[in-house]
Amino acid sequence: MSDAYRQALAAGIARQDLALDDATLDRLLAYHALLVKWNKAYNLTSVRDPGEMIGRHLLDSLSILSYVGEDDLLDVGTGPGLPGMVLALVRPGQSVTLLDSNGKKTRFLIQVKMELGVDNAEVVHNRLEFWQPGRSYAQISSRAFATLADMVAKSAHLLAPGGRFLAMKGQFPQDEIDDLPDGFHVDRVQVLTVPGTAGARHLVELSAGSSQGL
Repeated sequence: MSDAYRQALAAGIARQDLALDDATLDRLLAYHALLVKWNKAYNLTSVRDPGEMIGRHLLDSLSILSYVGEDDLLDVGTGPGLPGMVLALVRPGQSVTLLDSNGKKTRFLIQVKMELGVDNAEVVHNRLEFWQPGRSYAQISSRAFATLADMVAKSAHLLAPGGRFLAMKGQFPQDEIDDLPDGFHVDRVQVLTVPGTAGARHLVELSAGSSQGL
């Protein structure tokens, strides 16, 4: 486990005003090591540089931690667990379901779950629009997953009454907000702080109700 990676992660977490103990940092870095290892063979992410992964994947995922409630979370299009597995690692008492249609990525997540003992995470290999778990979620997150309209259309059947969508985006997605279907509205758009990365980052919080523009 590289001291440089640990220092970069710890410094970024401090800049995000988060308080994570050493044991949690160890778990995050163990996940990072597995991601680096598996990415060489299975191309789980286009980010190849391990140092760059600290900011673009771990700190990026942690940037929404303060906006995620304690209710069960469904992370759709999770890929290699971004942000879902990262959130599950730092909140071992919270139930997190990780959904993706890519078998390589869900196999990786199952390996992470087993090796790191992430008992609060459930890995699901399925297509979002077809998955029928027989339950709903108070929070549904996504990171760079299609458009806002596609996200709500494909996952609306999984949102609990009064629940929220948490969509991570780059630039302020005004065009996507304008294209939201009737029945959904934006509650707020939060600027995110992601140390060590370039470009804007935003979190769009949506819920069911009358369509409104910002």
